[in-house]
Amino acid sequence: MKPILECRELSKKYNNISYALNSLNLTLERGQIVGLLGPNGSGKTTLIKLINGLLIPTGGEVLIDGMAPGVKTKKIVSYLPERTYLDESMKVKDIISYFADFYDDFVTERAYQMLRDLEIRAEVRLRTLSKGTKEKLQLILVMSRDASLYVLDEPIGGVDPAARDYILRTILTNYNEDAAILLSTHLIHDIENILDRVVFIRQGQLALNATVDEIRMEQGKSIDSLFREVFRC
Repeated sequence: MKPILECRELSKKYNNISYALNSLNLTLERGQIVGLLGPNGSGKTTLIKLINGLLIPTGGEVLIDGMAPGVKTKKIVSYLPERTYLDESMKVKDIISYFADFYDDFVTERAYQMLRDLEIRAEVRLRTLSKGTKEKLQLILVMSRDASLYVLDEPIGGVDPAARDYILRTILTNYNEDAAILLSTHLIHDIENILDRVVFIRQGQLALNATVDEIRMEQGKSIDSLFREVFRC
């Protein structure tokens, strides 16, 4: 079986001046939850946008299940962007219907179960919801797909602490062993217990790619502590 994600000498340069990513090599296998970690400006968002076909590489290539990002990969990648992109005038139930029509792998009952669990009413319009509730809804939509790769950009950044445990459980329980999750966040302490592997990026280059068990056994540190040491936070 092909790796779900391969980056081969992947580079992205802005304005012909500086590299946001510089010859990045990275392979992600299925059945893992991977933390994509690094300080602001390290290249995380650029990598996420390249994976989702929102940017074109300056050099190298990115492959999703052996394919370059495009129409076919959008059918197997479920992407949670950092910012809300939904139509504010729509009702929650209509957004769910839209996703169910658009994505063949969308599981409507799963979405409604998560709505009930998080006490989000299906009849309300998006513009009436708080910022945190909108972010919960976006995550519900993303995790209600049976995708091969989930790319989550700050999935718990604006969510109240009381909902974080539920959201992390949702991430854990709503993907299968043939899928992978790439999760970018600054809240390392909150998510490190669900991670299988971490990828550190610094100045557009790979600084670390290791399993959580390797780090704990060889370094004797938590992911949060190692991150602070590597990046001098």
